[in-house]
Amino acid sequence: MTETPVASEHRADVIVVGAGPAGSTTAYHLAKSGLDVLLLEKTAFPREKVCGDGLTPRAVKQLVGMGIDISEEAGWLRNKGLRIIGGGVRMQLDWPDLASFPNYGLVRKRDDFDEQLARQAEKAGARLYERCNVGAPVIDGRTGRIAGVEAKLGEEKTPVTFHAPLVVAADGNSTRLSLAMGLHRREDRPMGVAVRTYFTSPRHDDDYLESWLELWDRRGPQDRLLPGYGWIFGMGDGTSNVGLGVLNTSAAFKELDWREVLKAWCASMPEDWGYTPENMTGPIRGAALPMAFNRQPHYTRGLLLVGDAGGLVNPFNGEGIAYAMESGQIAADVIVQASARATTTQRELALQRYPRVLKDTYGGYYSLGRAFVKLIGNPKVMKLAAQRGLTHPMLMRFTLKLLANLTDPTGGDAMDRIINGLSKVAPRA
Repeated sequence: MTETPVASEHRADVIVVGAGPAGSTTAYHLAKSGLDVLLLEKTAFPREKVCGDGLTPRAVKQLVGMGIDISEEAGWLRNKGLRIIGGGVRMQLDWPDLASFPNYGLVRKRDDFDEQLARQAEKAGARLYERCNVGAPVIDGRTGRIAGVEAKLGEEKTPVTFHAPLVVAADGNSTRLSLAMGLHRREDRPMGVAVRTYFTSPRHDDDYLESWLELWDRRGPQDRLLPGYGWIFGMGDGTSNVGLGVLNTSAAFKELDWREVLKAWCASMPEDWGYTPENMTGPIRGAALPMAFNRQPHYTRGLLLVGDAGGLVNPFNGEGIAYAMESGQIAADVIVQASARATTTQRELALQRYPRVLKDTYGGYYSLGRAFVKLIGNPKVMKLAAQRGLTHPMLMRFTLKLLANLTDPTGGDAMDRIINGLSKVAPRA
């Protein structure tokens, strides 16, 4: 029996499933290197994603590397650093001056942000299919490797099979593709939940990202400390993104309705900030934050995991976009090098390097983050840390560098050397 030939538009060197920050960054770097890339996105742009919308200097560096216009004229709002509130103290910390990263962050709504990255990948030569809902992997019966994906295309849900020798799973926390390949979530890794909404507010043009280490419900006869941490990010468009995050190490993780917790916190803020129900511009939405390599291995049988699919969220601060983009760049680099090898054995040897590079880059740091997460899961520890730590500016500058993972790998200051040293000696699990 002869095999049915595969249409050239359905065949590529690499298939990337999911056009979020991880997928689009992967596709961009692959296409720039001359590989034929299919980028498959289940929805159509613009589309909304739950996020704080705040980008640290790590993410800014990735955007610059992709040639994205990040000027104010192009709609980006710059921020100078982080304002931390807790223990009765407010402290403003500027992003550090480093050789490795810029000294500013950015704010941009995710519906528009993700589309910009996807279009940049398209400009580089990636072939983007929107409304392309990927289902099962295509498995090579002889080798057991992934050889493509089954999908339903367009509003008509036309069945299509795409073929490629390598597939990148950039399909987020739920990552159906990874599950279909037998890669399940590790229960011993922290998981976060974020909920957020938007309000019209006079605080929309704040040039600091604001982080609240304590959330208080002040509506009853007695103030009540709520679990989790909060943020307020001015969007520069008349609105503020207000949200909170909580970790599954918190005793209250499964007990509380986090949308109600967000409402309680907002109701306790000064009225003139405008975080009231009548100023809410959209519903409260929530999303999971998969942390600290909670799905492994990051490469197996022709499948590479990037971003949330591989649990790349920073456990220290819940940041996902920078690590999604960085892992995409790393994956693309490994794939490009592997594709230049002459034999199957040599290509596989090169691809096996991907999980090792991830562990070398983030493993020790994420192990420190897992220990940190266990500590702050105790509200008493969190309260004590806020009260004592926020009164020491030098300690807080160190904490900002640690939590945001902003250090120079070589030639940095004493703080950089301490953080880098701790990350090197911590287990790279």
